[in-house]
Amino acid sequence: MQLEGRRQSTNVEDRRGSSTAKTVGGLGLGGIVIVGIIYMLLGRNPAEVLQYANGMGGGVSGTEYVETEEDRQLFEFATKILAGTEDVWTDIFRQNGLTYVPPKLVIFNDAVQSGCGGASSSSGPFYCSADQSVYLDLSFFKDMQRQFGTSGDFAWAYVIAHEVGHHVQYLLGTLDKVHQQMARSSQTVSNQLSVRLELQADFYAGVWAYHDNQRYRSLQDGDIKEGLDAASAIGDDRLQKQTYGRTVPDSFTHGTSAQRMRWLKKGLSTGNPADGDTFSPAYSSL
Repeated sequence: MQLEGRRQSTNVEDRRGSSTAKTVGGLGLGGIVIVGIIYMLLGRNPAEVLQYANGMGGGVSGTEYVETEEDRQLFEFATKILAGTEDVWTDIFRQNGLTYVPPKLVIFNDAVQSGCGGASSSSGPFYCSADQSVYLDLSFFKDMQRQFGTSGDFAWAYVIAHEVGHHVQYLLGTLDKVHQQMARSSQTVSNQLSVRLELQADFYAGVWAYHDNQRYRSLQDGDIKEGLDAASAIGDDRLQKQTYGRTVPDSFTHGTSAQRMRWLKKGLSTGNPADGDTFSPAYSSL
């Protein structure tokens, strides 16, 4: 991606090395947690991943955090991508007679306390509606190649833009509405609703990239392939097959590789948020 000369968002909280970043059991305040990409417990409810991670540890890391040059560059990158989402979604909301209130980006290492409870790095990047913040351990970018066999700056940008997509869902009322439906539904139906949410967030990530490129000419050769490769690598079917040697479609919570690629590509192609209705089509046609 071409990001030279781009502004960095100041709506960022750096908690790396913070003594308050410790894991605690349970989710607080009834907040809605959306885990964009899951390292473990594939096929489980995203909130359960955080609860599991919370139970794995009870204190702060014993190693003092020291920022490396690579970390500094990744921090700068993340803040520039966040700034890009602020610019794009502010314009889109304004064009539709709405006001966009950006999420905060919380950068942490090892573990963090969010408005939705505690989480560890193993939870992956996530969005918490209770404090309207995106949480990210920069080591996730370093681990993408090892964990998922994919990397690249647009793949990293896709991760951030996907979580911001959940914030867009929150502002539009979609997130609360769907989670209320999930609470009243069977596990299978709840999982299907989760897939619809995740695919829409993928679509919104594509919408952001479309408009960011229109505004800044940010996309370079190979960038779109990086994003699509990342979407493919984190499909539920591919991850379950790699982990368990089989797939359990009823347990999918994020969508298949083909679905994730399809909706990201659709957002990249149209740039129109109105084209991202993942809730009306039959589940089998997503």
